[in-house]
Amino acid sequence: MQQEASKYRVELIGIEKYQLGEGPYYDPRYQRFSWVDILGNKVWYIQNGEKKSIQLPQHVGAAIPLADSDGFALAMEDGIYRYENGTLKSWIDLQDVYKPYWRSNDAKADCRGRIWFGATVNVDDHEAEGNLYVYSQGKVTCQVAGTKISNGMAWSADCKKFFFSDSGEHAVFVFDFDEESGSIKNRRVLFEVTDGVPDGMTIDAEDNLWLAVWGGSRVEKRSSATGELLDTIHVPAKQTSSCCFGDEDLKTLYITSAGVGLNGEYDGCLFRCRTDVQGVAPDYSV
Repeated sequence: MQQEASKYRVELIGIEKYQLGEGPYYDPRYQRFSWVDILGNKVWYIQNGEKKSIQLPQHVGAAIPLADSDGFALAMEDGIYRYENGTLKSWIDLQDVYKPYWRSNDAKADCRGRIWFGATVNVDDHEAEGNLYVYSQGKVTCQVAGTKISNGMAWSADCKKFFFSDSGEHAVFVFDFDEESGSIKNRRVLFEVTDGVPDGMTIDAEDNLWLAVWGGSRVEKRSSATGELLDTIHVPAKQTSSCCFGDEDLKTLYITSAGVGLNGEYDGCLFRCRTDVQGVAPDYSV
């Protein structure tokens, strides 16, 4: 599955297709790769060579590994839930925060374990809208109001910059981040995407961003300092949705895609490719 004009060899991980694969995580503590199928209401994970799934009662936008167990914080339609030892429990009730037609989309923990999560529209016949929130010490706070489609998030190694992709704005933004308070300010456009839509992303040990481009069949490597395009990984799936680094050396990029409404041979499949750079281990929710 070698793509022309690319130094990267993209490999297929199985032939199973997912409606809306998203939110990949590699947890080095358990050598576990996990992701979600938002529309399939499932968390999937591969551990010790076995692939398993967790069936959920709602759409799930992300599954963040917990700091104190092998469970997950699940960003769902009406709240954040904890899943541990086969049990699902409500943790953060968002029914008074979200509009009735919203659901959680991408979510990540920052270096202090705060949970950052976006709200987006859950129905097809409504104009895109939402907000980006953070949960810390029992309180939910809106950090970016009026988002179109809240998506990928990443932080610089020194925890002084926060990166955020708003798919509806066709842009990746950078903010100044205060690690102590968890606040962000001074929003500016880092770069725009014209051929496709910016979706989920991750960051490597050299502070470069790796962005999945929805509708663009690719992952872009970008400078987090200038936004310059540094490299491209071509993926044989149209709706490339997100990515993360994994494996023991954190040099394998895992890539999710969506298959809903598409009939391409690999649309909705999972992929991986070896890179020449190391990623960073994820932060865990506390």
